[in-house]
Amino acid sequence: MTTDITDRVRERYAAAARSAGSGSCCSDSVSANLYGDEAADLPETAVLASLGCGNPTALAELREGETVLDLGSGGGIDVLLSARRVGPTGFAYGLDMTEEMLALAQKNKAEAGVSNVAFLKGRIEDIPLPANSVDVIISNCVINLAADKSAVLAEAFRALRPGGRLAVSDVVADGPIPDELRRDMEAWVGCIAGALEIDEYQRLLKESGFTSISIEIARRYTTEDAGLNVEALPEGWQSGDGKLASASIRAVKPAASVTLPDALPMADGGRCCGEGCCG
Repeated sequence: MTTDITDRVRERYAAAARSAGSGSCCSDSVSANLYGDEAADLPETAVLASLGCGNPTALAELREGETVLDLGSGGGIDVLLSARRVGPTGFAYGLDMTEEMLALAQKNKAEAGVSNVAFLKGRIEDIPLPANSVDVIISNCVINLAADKSAVLAEAFRALRPGGRLAVSDVVADGPIPDELRRDMEAWVGCIAGALEIDEYQRLLKESGFTSISIEIARRYTTEDAGLNVEALPEGWQSGDGKLASASIRAVKPAASVTLPDALPMADGGRCCGEGCCG
């Protein structure tokens, strides 16, 4: 099923890239009006190709000089906004597996006239950057599409420098999603079936090594917002309201700690255990 999910997601986003490239809007009610005036001067096709559920560039509180990586960067809107926020001394990478989206992102980069940006081909489960190489990882409604979310979060942890930050906008489930819906491929590519329950998201982040974890619901969706076929939903999901939501997810890779000997020698012949004098 993992291969099927990856292939179907790639097909869906290739079609979205073609639609945006032709000047057609491929966003929906979930992804509309996420950036306000911030994106007003970006290439139109970058905005048209935006299929996110939040604004992770604002969530990350990016600073001048930082290196940023966007997982599942699509047409490049969050990469271009990140490049602006980190300034000429910073750098923004975008990672995507879809050729059509990468081509569109490169076009948008050229049109925007930015130089501190690079788009990489690859899967978010296998980030093509060295360990400890980026300050911030962002993602916008993409991790829910991955079949192996543990691998995604482990790779994010690896790529971040000690003290680095994860800032993600993603669709989450506030309660169990029925198995019947989990097996629906169209629900997967529609950012529904792959949504993690909030407790599960927290658990996977913690198991990957992250600390300072917070998950805050930003907006709850109705069945109409999420594009669900009400008649096809399992019993108990016909209303759907509030069970799916976009969330702001933050976490930190702990800073490297200095390992001290069990007891350090003191000038008077005593010993110090690092946290206080042991005598």
